[in-house]
Amino acid sequence: MTVRTRLLPAKVVDWFARPSSVWWGFAVVHVYFLGWMASFFLNGDTFSDTEQYRQWATAGYNPSDLSGKISPWVYPVLAQIPIFLANVAGPSLYLLVWFLIITALNAVGLVYLTRGPRKVTGIAPAWWWLFFTVFMGYLSFARVEGITAPIVLIALLYAAERPVVAGVLLSIATWIKVWPAAVLVPIVIASHKRIQVVLAGAAVTALVGMGTWLTGGLPHIMDFLLNQGERGMQLEATFSTPWVWLSVLHIAGSRMADNTAINSTEVYGPGAATAAFLMQPLLVLAAITAAILLVRAMRRGAEREELFLEGSLMMVTAFIVFNKVGSPQFIIWLAPVIIAGLAHDWERWKVPAALLMGIAMTTFVIYPLFYTPLIHAHPVMAAILTTRNVLLVVLLWWSVKRTAELGRKASARVPAGA
Repeated sequence: MTVRTRLLPAKVVDWFARPSSVWWGFAVVHVYFLGWMASFFLNGDTFSDTEQYRQWATAGYNPSDLSGKISPWVYPVLAQIPIFLANVAGPSLYLLVWFLIITALNAVGLVYLTRGPRKVTGIAPAWWWLFFTVFMGYLSFARVEGITAPIVLIALLYAAERPVVAGVLLSIATWIKVWPAAVLVPIVIASHKRIQVVLAGAAVTALVGMGTWLTGGLPHIMDFLLNQGERGMQLEATFSTPWVWLSVLHIAGSRMADNTAINSTEVYGPGAATAAFLMQPLLVLAAITAAILLVRAMRRGAEREELFLEGSLMMVTAFIVFNKVGSPQFIIWLAPVIIAGLAHDWERWKVPAALLMGIAMTTFVIYPLFYTPLIHAHPVMAAILTTRNVLLVVLLWWSVKRTAELGRKASARVPAGA
C-alpha cells in the first residue's frame, strides 16, 4: 500500500478502487484485443488454435476421414459447444464470435468477482486479472482455456457457500478441458458437502455420456485421455528443460522438432523418451501426494475455504509442473485460483500472485513474441523458458508449503486433550 500511494496520486488510487473503474479497465483491455483480432477476422482469417477449431466446426466432429489430421477428440466432448457456436455467423467471422463468447464469460466472471460481499475486496483482484490478461490474452482469446477459466473462477467464488453449485460448474468445465478436475478434487476433500458435490459431478457426467451416446460419439468420449500417451516431451514442459539446453549446446544429437500429428514441438535426445513415459505416473503420484496433504490438513482442522483455495493452487500447479505437455496456455489455469485467493485474503495471496504475474510475463515473451527463436534453440529464449519453469516450481513449492502449514497451524490451535 505504501509503495502504491508513493507512486500514484491519491485521486488516481481512489479511482482504481472504484467498482466502475474496473469496468473501464475491462473495456480497454477487451477493446484492445478486439482491435488486434480484427486484423485477422476482417480478412476472414483466424488466429492460433481457432483455425483448428474452425476446421472442426465446418467439418463436423465425426468427419469421415481423420487420417493425417488432428483428431477433434483431443478435447473432452463439451468443447464441441463453444467450437460449434463460434461458427454461428459463418467461417469468415469465426474468430470474432469466439472472441465475443470469451468476452461475455469474462464479463460474467467479473460481475461475480465485484458484487455482494466482494464489492470491495474483489476490486484489486479484478485489476490483477486485467493486467494478467494483457500478457496472456493472446492465448486466452484463442484457446479453449479462455472458455473454462471464467467458469472455474465463478465456481471458486461459489465454493465456500454453495459447493454443490461449484461442483456442477467444475464438472461442466472439466468436460470442456480436463484441467478443472484439479480444482474439483480439493473442493471434494475440503467441503462439508463432499457427497453432494460428488453426486453433482456424477450427474453432469451421466448427462454428458447420454448426450454423447445419442449423437453417436460415445466410442470417442475418452479419446482425450488415451491420445496423451502417444505424446513425447513437449518443448515448454518443465521437465523438458534439460533437453532444451542439450539442444542449445548441440550435445548428443539432442534437438527440438515438430510432431505434426498433434501440432506440437517436442524435445528429442538421450533419455527423452523414457522421461515422456515416466511423466504420467509421476503426475498421478504428485496428485495423490497433494490429496494426502489436503486430507491431513482437513483432519487437523484447517479452515475450509483457505484449504480448498491453496489446495487448488497446489493441485493445478502440480498438473502443470509434472505434465509432459507444457503449452503456454496452461498458465491460464492458475489465474482463477489466484484471483479467488486474492479476493479471500490479499495479504496471504500476494506472493503467489506476484509469482504468477512473472510467469505470465515470461510466457508472453515466449509466445507470441519469440516462439520461433525458441524452437530454433536460441540460448536467450532457452534462458527465459528456464526462468519461467523455475518460477513454476517455486510456485508449486509455495503452495505445498502453505498447505502443509495449514494443517500444522490448525493442529497447534487445538488444546491438548481436546
